[in-house]
Amino acid sequence: MTMLRMRSLLPPLLFTLAYAGISLGVTNSYYQLILTLVPVWAVFGLSWNLLSGYTGLISFGHAAFFGIGAYATALGQIYFDISPWLLIPVAAMLGGIAGLLIGFPTFRLQGHYFALAMLAYPLAILYVFEWLGFQEVTLPIKRDAPIAYMQFSDPHIYTLLGLAIMLATIVLTQVIERSRFGMALLAIKQNEAAAEAAGINTLAWKLRAITLSGAIAAAIGGFYAQVLLVVTPQSVFGMLVSAQALTVAMFGGVGTMWGPVIGSVILIPLAEILHAEAGARIPGIQGVIFGLAIVCVILLAPEGLFWKLRDLLRKRNASKATAGDTPEAAAANVTALKPAARQRAATGEVVLEVRDLSRSFGGLKAVQNVSFKLHKNEILGIIGPNGAGKTTLFNLLNGFLKPSEGEVLIDGRNMSGQRPHTICEAGIGRTFQVMRPFLRMSILDNVVVGAYVRARSDAEARKLAADAVARVGLSAVADRVAGELSTKELRLMELARAIAGQPRILLLDETLAGLGHGEADEVVAVIQQLARDGMTIAIIEHTMQAMVRLVDRFLVLDHGAVITEGLPEVVTRDNRVIEAYLGKKWVGHAAN
Repeated sequence: MTMLRMRSLLPPLLFTLAYAGISLGVTNSYYQLILTLVPVWAVFGLSWNLLSGYTGLISFGHAAFFGIGAYATALGQIYFDISPWLLIPVAAMLGGIAGLLIGFPTFRLQGHYFALAMLAYPLAILYVFEWLGFQEVTLPIKRDAPIAYMQFSDPHIYTLLGLAIMLATIVLTQVIERSRFGMALLAIKQNEAAAEAAGINTLAWKLRAITLSGAIAAAIGGFYAQVLLVVTPQSVFGMLVSAQALTVAMFGGVGTMWGPVIGSVILIPLAEILHAEAGARIPGIQGVIFGLAIVCVILLAPEGLFWKLRDLLRKRNASKATAGDTPEAAAANVTALKPAARQRAATGEVVLEVRDLSRSFGGLKAVQNVSFKLHKNEILGIIGPNGAGKTTLFNLLNGFLKPSEGEVLIDGRNMSGQRPHTICEAGIGRTFQVMRPFLRMSILDNVVVGAYVRARSDAEARKLAADAVARVGLSAVADRVAGELSTKELRLMELARAIAGQPRILLLDETLAGLGHGEADEVVAVIQQLARDGMTIAIIEHTMQAMVRLVDRFLVLDHGAVITEGLPEVVTRDNRVIEAYLGKKWVGHAAN
């Protein structure tokens, strides 16, 4: 693993050395400045990418952090005569604090509402600095101590410092990508609800992301002020500043450490040279360049150049996809559990108790006074017609909805109204009616996300994930990307992700949906094996043929209320169940 990590550091190191070699051969001071600005905007793009690229929450306001860092560095020298070597770390701390303060209220918003709210912050700060009289701040010249005040006569040194900061940021991003932090952010981006259900505290991880992102943006903002020796509100808080961070990342590729670097290398020299050559004749030429870059990316490569090239290379080099392997557990016969086993399950320890649970949406009661107990090692089938409230009940059990009334007790503890990640930590795993895979991640990485709720290290998480993948029979294809899987493989992968965190209770929401009879039998075999291994399961399913031979007991819902519960052979002949599914005219056929 250590050798693998060292090898992964080689490409950014070689790129940095090559770039440094090119810059040392440049004698024109303006071109040297452009070469310095490329790593500056690459780092700023990497800071934006850490938040927006990895979580999917688009920020139009990253200039807020950049500007805070620039002004902190400039004003610290003017008023306190502090060296920028100290001020830039201070600026990073201020940027991190600003990120935390901004993120906490703003993460309550989603989608374009979040993006627009972020846009307001730098604009508001811009006017504050103008009102305070800081329309143009010039850093004091310190010719007597150029090293102490980072004021070098040789512009190559600024380029080398910028490259050092960029390399450090790339390495940090690379470390994050392969850690619990990075996996959590990628899971949030691809499906936040599934991430919560897998035990990820999405708010906490997003706050960590914006704090670190703000710190990096502020640090590079401080360095930018030191390079130019002048700061204005518009140059560090303006809309074009945020647009540049967004553009270089989106153009190069979001959610990857190489994206902002690629975008900066291509776009920054182009925009700066055109601005120098044609800026007087065409005001705002830089904005035009960045706007055209975004339009081109949206039309031709929506995820950026990096992902477009990677996908093309994968299609070119990939061998023919192998057929999905048959789960090892499918070798087991899919038979009904023995009555004696059912009796033991029904009289075992109560691990989940629901008391008078209700949920209303306006005047509609989706769940009405539902009460039941789930015993250890039992498989409980929850059935009912469409609209009966089955999925709503699951959402109440694992925290996606808060109950209007009632209690949910897990091992005797009242967990009503707790967030999904807390309930997952308490021992409930969940799959979804509509599959929620992390499509850009491999099967193993998908399952690793579910393992982190129990694992104390990355190595332990990978071991738990590998065990879970083996239990559902996907070990042979564990490295395949989720977006390439069949429906059966996706269902099994979600099942593996749910059990990787070693839950005591498993909630399965229509796990057989979309499967053929043979595929359904294979998945049923896996579920039965999980039950034999000691898993307690509640399952929603419409395939009654599979349910009758799978479950120990049925709970039947209609219009949000329990109409009956009991053994399969009893419930399937209950007139109330037949009426709920088929209507009153079929009640007379119950005995047939």
